[in-house]
Amino acid sequence: MAVETIKADAYSGFKANERPRCFTLGNRTLKVKEIVARWYSEDHEYFRLRADDSKLYTIRYYRDTDDWEMVSEGS
Repeated sequence: MAVETIKADAYSGFKANERPRCFTLGNRTLKVKEIVARWYSEDHEYFRLRADDSKLYTIRYYRDTDDWEMVSEGS
């Protein structure tokens, strides 16, 4: 799967876009039920999460451009 830009609504607490609450994939908006893992790179924050469709997804937040991207759709 190619990386694609998505829309996400994120909780902002101590910092902006601290963690995603929901995201739009195609014409579906999915709620985040659980953050399974989270890791950082120099430019991105990655989230492995379970959505309300029970599937696992990996999305990332690109801090410099304030963009969210779908990295992988899981099962």
